[in-house]
Amino acid sequence: MLTEREKEEIARANAGTRRPVVFVHGLWLLAQSWDRWRTLFEDAGFITLAPGWPDDPETVAEARDKPDVFARKTVKQAADHYASVADQLKIQPAIVGHSFGGMIAQQLAGRGLSAATVAIDPAPFRGVLPLPFSALRVASAVLANPANYKRAVPLTYEQFRYGFANAVSEAEAHELHEAYSVPTSGVPLFQAAVANLNPWTEVKVDTTTHKRGPMLVISGLDDHTVPRAIAHASYMRQKKNTAPTEWLEIPQRGHSLTIDAGWQVVAEAALAFIRKHLLVDEPLKARVQSPTIRPSV
Repeated sequence: MLTEREKEEIARANAGTRRPVVFVHGLWLLAQSWDRWRTLFEDAGFITLAPGWPDDPETVAEARDKPDVFARKTVKQAADHYASVADQLKIQPAIVGHSFGGMIAQQLAGRGLSAATVAIDPAPFRGVLPLPFSALRVASAVLANPANYKRAVPLTYEQFRYGFANAVSEAEAHELHEAYSVPTSGVPLFQAAVANLNPWTEVKVDTTTHKRGPMLVISGLDDHTVPRAIAHASYMRQKKNTAPTEWLEIPQRGHSLTIDAGWQVVAEAALAFIRKHLLVDEPLKARVQSPTIRPSV
């Protein structure tokens, strides 16, 4: 079920004629991690939505106070939730996702729900074979204990530092962990771990459909959670599609590249790609008169 905030954002998007952009967050983050991106995209003439995964709390404080709400959430539940948002939009949206959100963004594109897609350090799907050591080390925060399949699992600061914030200073890493890190469902990591052994896995993407639309895959080259080898393998599978498929490497950036001090470099690259493929010609007057984004922090 959609939350009241999500329903309001759909209604806001449908009230105008601007192209919607739907942001999809990944594990250990919430929708509010996209707030600065949303401002940038709205200033550029888009209307933005940032749904959560099913039952996501609205704030980091609430998420830490009631971590059990994250437990048992699957990839399909999350993908179907975002699909229900896209289905209700009068104008087909562009979709931007990070990490598992990047993989879900690709799933939605494969369903024909995206006008243009940006997958940032996307989690692997069935058919993506590389398994670098750093990715296994990050996933071990969940996979090391089979009981975590049914649990909500937080990251300690040390785990967050290695998995997300390895490319920023110690001080910024602490700030990011405090501001953004929340528990996550253990299920998606277990699903991803066996995706290439399970032909019925939920962690799969239709990369060949003619309905997919343009796609950009972005890789932060210092990412420990989704190293370049994984992101590039996703790109190579997507490259077989007849629609435009582009690849962008951003040096000296880790998995926190969407939330750390260098977020705008990544956001502007995503924005440029979407603008290139989806013409935006909205008068400034319309943007000024549009309702402001409802705060999520």
